[in-house]
Amino acid sequence: MIGIYTGGVWIAQQLHQQLAIKAPLGTLDISFYRDDFTRVGMNPQVKPSSLPLSIDDRHIILVDDVLYTGRTIRAAMNELFDYGRPASIILAVLVERDGRELPIQPDAVGQHISLQAGEQIKLQGPAPLTLSLRRV
Repeated sequence: MIGIYTGGVWIAQQLHQQLAIKAPLGTLDISFYRDDFTRVGMNPQVKPSSLPLSIDDRHIILVDDVLYTGRTIRAAMNELFDYGRPASIILAVLVERDGRELPIQPDAVGQHISLQAGEQIKLQGPAPLTLSLRRV
């Protein structure tokens, strides 16, 4: 299991514990893999990615908090393939919202949500984990 910073790591930590997965939890910071990196610059809180096991020929559960455009997941998969070639990747997300720009679909979804223009959903945590809806 591998969580994407920040919210995906929080969700993955919960799932990893509740499912009693014995393999260590991996984490990804996709900051350098984003397609908008040159426009938005580096996130001031870049964290190192940590994949404690080889991902070659392993079945990976990739976890994120909110699936929106699909660009975060694309960046995460690009980074994963720099580490090796997994046998498969299962995508698990807490929230799937409308607005996809890339053909990426989750395999497991906690909640589907439709938002109005100018609305965002954000996971806050790590303890407690709460979802908030806000207008931008």
